[in-house]
Amino acid sequence: MVSVESAERENLGFLEIPNRTLIDRMLRLLPVRESVLAVPPEGSELRPVPGDAGIPYVGRSLQFLRWGTAEIMHRYNKYGPVSINSTLGISRVIVSGPEAVDEVIAKRRNDFGQGWDWFIGEFFRRGLLLLEFDEHMFHRRIMQQAFTRDRLEAYLAKLGPVVDTAISRWVPEGADQSRRVKLYPTVKDLTLETATDVFMAADPGPERKRLGKAFLQCTHAGLAIVRRPIPGTPWYSALRGRKVLEKYFHRMIAEKRKSETPDFFSALCHARTEDGEQFSDDDVVNHMIFLIMAAHDTTTTTATAIAYYLGRHPEWQQRVRDEALAMFAETAGAAPAIEDLDRLHDLDLVIKEALRLVPPVPGLVRRATRDTEIAGYFVPAGTYVDLAYGVNHLLPEFWTNPELFDPERFAEHRREDKSHRLAWVPFGAGAHKCIGMHFGTLEIKVIIAAMVREYEWSFPEDYLMPWGFSTIPFPRDGAPMVLKRR
Repeated sequence: MVSVESAERENLGFLEIPNRTLIDRMLRLLPVRESVLAVPPEGSELRPVPGDAGIPYVGRSLQFLRWGTAEIMHRYNKYGPVSINSTLGISRVIVSGPEAVDEVIAKRRNDFGQGWDWFIGEFFRRGLLLLEFDEHMFHRRIMQQAFTRDRLEAYLAKLGPVVDTAISRWVPEGADQSRRVKLYPTVKDLTLETATDVFMAADPGPERKRLGKAFLQCTHAGLAIVRRPIPGTPWYSALRGRKVLEKYFHRMIAEKRKSETPDFFSALCHARTEDGEQFSDDDVVNHMIFLIMAAHDTTTTTATAIAYYLGRHPEWQQRVRDEALAMFAETAGAAPAIEDLDRLHDLDLVIKEALRLVPPVPGLVRRATRDTEIAGYFVPAGTYVDLAYGVNHLLPEFWTNPELFDPERFAEHRREDKSHRLAWVPFGAGAHKCIGMHFGTLEIKVIIAAMVREYEWSFPEDYLMPWGFSTIPFPRDGAPMVLKRR
C-alpha cells in the first residue's frame, strides 16, 4: 500500500475539484443557480429534487468534462444522493450511492426505461444497451450464444498471438531497448487490432485507421454541445462515422452467413433461438457497431488505467510479472486458456482496483416512464436519470481509505467489495449488466500479462494522469511513459 501522502499526490484533482489552472479557476466562477426539478403533486409527501442547474442550456456540462469524478463527488457531498443534473437544455437527475441507485435498477426498475438514446442513440442505434424490456431480453438471449465458454476459449486462442505480436512491436528488436511512448493511443491501436481479428476474423488493412477514427467519432460525440449535423462539428463527424461502419459491416455479412468461423461476427450471424429465430442483417450490423465500440473503448481505458497504476507502483508491477511469467512457463508459450488466466490472482486484484478508481463507463442512464420517486424525491415522467455508480466506488463507509490504490482490498481476507452489493459495479447492474464482462476481463489479462512479460515501464515521479471525461474517460495527454525491454 502506498502512503497517504503519496496517494494525495497521485489523486490530486481526482476526488477533489482542483484549482490549479486558469480553466479550473474560470469554471469555479461560473454562476450557481440553485433550483428544483419539479414541484411534487399537491398533497404528496415527496420532496422536490434540489440542485444547481448551472448556466443556461449548458448546465454543468463544462465542469463534468473538466473534472469528471471530482464534479460528481462534489454534487453528492453538497446535495446528497439525488440532485438536478441539467445538461444541454435537458432537465436530468443524477443519482448516486448504493441505496438510491438500487431504487432505480431494482426496487422501481419497471418505472425506468433505458435513457442512452439521448447520448448515443444517433450513432449506436438499436445496440443492445439501447433496447429495453422484452425486446432487450429477446436480443440478449440470442447474443448470449456468442459468449459461451467454448466461444470464449476460441476467441482466446486467436487473441493471444495477436496481442503478443502487436506488443512486441512497441520497442523494435535491435533498437534502443527503452522508448518513450504514449500509452493510450498505443493501447487503442492494439485493442482495435484485436477487435478486428477476434470479433470479425478480418484484417481491414488500410481501412483499420479509418474504422478506428469512425468508432472514436461515434463514441465521443455523445456529450457534444452542438447536437445538429452542422459540418465541422463532432455530431456531424459522428454521423458520417456511423455510415462508414454500416457500409463496412453490411459488405461482409453475406460471406459471414455462408460459413461459421470462430469470431463474434460469425456467432451473431448464426445464433438462433430455440424457435429458430435469428438476427436480421440490420440487427447484426447494429450489434457489431455497438459491441466493438464497447469492447474497444472500455478495454483501452481499463488497460491504460491498469498500466498507469502499475507504473506508479512497481512493487505491484513485479508481483503481476512474477505471476504472469509462471503462467507462461506452464503453458510453454501457448496462448493461455481461461483456466490459465484464472490463476492470475494478483492481476485480478489490480484489475478490480483499477476498475474501482477509473470505471470506463462510470454511470448508467435511465428515463422515467411514469411519475415516480427516488429516495423520497419526486421524479416526473420523461425525466432522464443518470446513475453515477462511480461514486459508490469511493465512499468511505464501504471502502477503507478509498483514495488509495490498494488492490488487497479485494483479497479474500478483506473483500471490501462485499460491503454492499452495489458498492462495486464497474460492469453496471440490473438487466443491462455488461454482457461481455467476462471476455473483457480475459482480454485485459492477456494484454497486461504480455506487457509485463516483455517490458518494465514507469512514469516520472511527479506525473499525474490528467484524465479527461467524455462518454468514456481518457488521458488528455495520451499518457506518456517509458518502456524498457526486460
